[in-house]
Amino acid sequence: MDICPKCSLPKQACVCEQIIKSSQRIKVAIEKKRYGKIATMVTGFESGINVKKIAKALKNELACGGTYKDNTIELQGDHRKRITDILVKLGFDRDSID
Repeated sequence: MDICPKCSLPKQACVCEQIIKSSQRIKVAIEKKRYGKIATMVTGFESGINVKKIAKALKNELACGGTYKDNTIELQGDHRKRITDILVKLGFDRDSID
């Protein structure tokens, strides 16, 4: 059985990621890319969060393309209206999302 080095609980019961998610300050903004394309940028993730997993969940839920680089998720299109609800569903606090 694997034990988490941070909280000394078994990996299945580890709460480290939940604690980190509740203390995030996430910013959602749009950015105009070349050729007039719009991209939604989600920034403010701290280390300890699996950004790749969150990016994949957002892309699946929003049915769009995107990528993640340097703790920043970039999604194709303007998704500012729907992204807050999806991030809350993924375990982030609504108050911590701007």
